[in-house]
Amino acid sequence: MAFHHLSVLRNETVRALVGDVAGIYVDCTLGGGGHSFALAELLAPEAIIIGLDQDGDAVAAASERMKNVPCRFIPVRRNFRYLGETLDELGIDRADGIMFDLGVSSYQLDTPERGFSYQHDGPLDMRMDTNGRKNACDVVNTYSEADLYRIIKDYGEERWAGRIANFIVTARQEAPISRTEELVRIIKKAVPAGARKDGPHPAKRTFQAIRIEVNEELAILKEAIGTAAERLKPGGRIAVITFHSLEDRIAKQTLKRLAANCICPPDMPVCTCGHRAVLKVSGKAVFPSADELTANPRARSAKLRIGTRI
Repeated sequence: MAFHHLSVLRNETVRALVGDVAGIYVDCTLGGGGHSFALAELLAPEAIIIGLDQDGDAVAAASERMKNVPCRFIPVRRNFRYLGETLDELGIDRADGIMFDLGVSSYQLDTPERGFSYQHDGPLDMRMDTNGRKNACDVVNTYSEADLYRIIKDYGEERWAGRIANFIVTARQEAPISRTEELVRIIKKAVPAGARKDGPHPAKRTFQAIRIEVNEELAILKEAIGTAAERLKPGGRIAVITFHSLEDRIAKQTLKRLAANCICPPDMPVCTCGHRAVLKVSGKAVFPSADELTANPRARSAKLRIGTRI
């Protein structure tokens, strides 16, 4: 299957990110190269774009797409938690712009063999890095009922987390759960019929939760945004696109903290933290236009947040 992914908020992101057209830019979530390609169209030949992605299919697709851009493009198959190490290895101290496009790609969702989708049957995998040790099958079949409840509740914000966790544990006692279709059937049984009539697909939140657990998506986000802010040149910009409330809350709070001159508790009479702002954060989040939502309904939950290095 060809790598296909529509980059969300593409024009808004690259226009906000680019300052020096001859600068150094990092796309921490390369995907199919949509944002990087749009960046390249705005940059001079002496500019550099570094693209990170832990998905080998994404790196291959983006490298093909970027092969004729005028500026230098450096693809790196690596999770963005290693942003600092990557820049060090390339001999780059600071960048002019760093962006994150969080979540799962259309290609990953639409490729049944990757096991991300509750709408296509496939192996219960969900690894963004196919070399990763833990997959969704491990989570579903080895986690305790309490741990399943925790991740479905915390990462999926699922009202029926307790029932779903219980139904999973009961089902796997008869035979291991190895296919996405099997898991969807179990979730549908667990969610009361009345609750299935309205709202999103009953398996959506649970699949999101398991995917986040497999890929440790939220655990690394705060630190990665902090590293990106530290590695920006003065005037350099950070752009973060989020797709659900959990990652957006982390992005918003982390950027707010990086833009604060004091992070002491509100009841402290005198500042003792010594914290100083490193970013100036743009006010409200940017949302997709009506035209973009018509062309790409999956963009409906996207938010773009921008910060500028002081």
